[in-house]
Amino acid sequence: MGIMLNREDDQNAELTRRIDADLREKMEASSKSNSEQKDPDFAEDSEYVKELSKTSKYAWMWVVVGAVVVVGLIIFGLNKH
Repeated sequence: MGIMLNREDDQNAELTRRIDADLREKMEASSKSNSEQKDPDFAEDSEYVKELSKTSKYAWMWVVVGAVVVVGLIIFGLNKH
Protein backbone atom coordinates (compact mmCIF):
# COMPACT_ATOMS: atom_id res chain seq x y z
CA MET A 1 0.00 0.00 0.00
CA GLY A 2 2.81 2.40 0.88
CA ILE A 3 4.60 1.58 -2.37
CA MET A 4 1.51 2.40 -4.43
CA LEU A 5 1.10 5.77 -2.72
CA ASN A 6 4.78 6.51 -3.20
CA ARG A 7 4.53 5.76 -6.95
CA GLU A 8 1.46 8.00 -7.30
CA ASP A 9 3.25 10.82 -5.49
CA ASP A 10 6.25 10.39 -7.79
CA GLN A 11 4.00 10.47 -10.86
CA ASN A 12 2.20 13.57 -9.59
CA ALA A 13 5.51 15.27 -8.80
CA GLU A 14 6.86 14.44 -12.27
CA LEU A 15 3.67 15.72 -13.91
CA THR A 16 3.87 18.91 -11.86
CA ARG A 17 7.52 19.42 -12.87
CA ARG A 18 6.66 18.98 -16.54
CA ILE A 19 3.74 21.40 -16.34
CA ASP A 20 5.91 23.95 -14.52
CA ALA A 21 8.67 23.62 -17.10
CA ASP A 22 6.20 23.99 -19.98
CA LEU A 23 4.58 27.07 -18.43
CA ARG A 24 8.00 28.58 -17.72
CA GLU A 25 9.03 28.10 -21.36
CA LYS A 26 5.81 29.71 -22.60
CA MET A 27 6.23 32.63 -20.20
CA GLU A 28 9.84 33.22 -21.30
CA ALA A 29 8.86 33.07 -24.98
CA SER A 30 6.00 35.47 -24.34
CA SER A 31 8.16 37.90 -22.38
CA LYS A 32 10.80 37.94 -25.13
CA SER A 33 8.23 38.81 -27.78
CA ASN A 34 6.59 41.41 -25.50
CA SER A 35 9.88 43.07 -24.58
CA GLU A 36 10.24 44.27 -28.15
CA GLN A 37 6.88 46.05 -27.94
CA LYS A 38 6.43 49.11 -25.76
CA ASP A 39 3.57 48.88 -23.30
CA PRO A 40 1.18 51.80 -23.69
CA ASP A 41 0.95 54.28 -20.85
CA PHE A 42 -2.67 55.33 -21.06
CA ALA A 43 -2.25 58.19 -18.59
CA GLU A 44 0.38 59.98 -20.67
CA ASP A 45 -1.02 58.92 -24.04
CA SER A 46 -4.46 60.42 -23.41
CA GLU A 47 -5.53 63.36 -25.55
CA TYR A 48 -6.48 65.63 -22.66
CA VAL A 49 -3.08 65.17 -20.98
CA LYS A 50 -1.12 66.33 -24.02
CA GLU A 51 -2.40 69.93 -23.69
CA LEU A 52 -1.72 70.27 -19.94
CA SER A 53 1.35 71.73 -18.29
CA LYS A 54 2.96 70.60 -15.06
CA THR A 55 2.13 72.24 -11.74
CA SER A 56 4.49 75.03 -10.82
CA LYS A 57 6.74 74.78 -7.80
CA TYR A 58 4.75 77.52 -6.02
CA ALA A 59 1.39 75.73 -6.19
CA TRP A 60 1.59 74.92 -2.49
CA MET A 61 1.24 78.65 -1.75
CA TRP A 62 -2.24 78.67 -3.31
CA VAL A 63 -3.23 75.88 -0.94
CA VAL A 64 -1.94 77.89 2.04
CA VAL A 65 -3.70 81.07 0.86
CA GLY A 66 -6.94 79.12 0.41
CA ALA A 67 -6.66 77.62 3.89
CA VAL A 68 -6.02 81.06 5.41
CA VAL A 69 -9.07 82.50 3.62
CA VAL A 70 -11.29 79.64 4.82
CA VAL A 71 -10.07 79.99 8.41
CA GLY A 72 -10.57 83.77 8.20
CA LEU A 73 -14.13 83.36 6.95
CA ILE A 74 -14.89 80.90 9.75
CA ILE A 75 -13.48 83.23 12.41
CA PHE A 76 -15.33 86.23 10.90
CA GLY A 77 -18.55 84.24 10.84
CA LEU A 78 -18.20 83.18 14.49
CA ASN A 79 -17.43 86.71 15.72
CA LYS A 80 -20.47 88.16 13.97
CA HIS A 81 -22.92 86.43 16.31
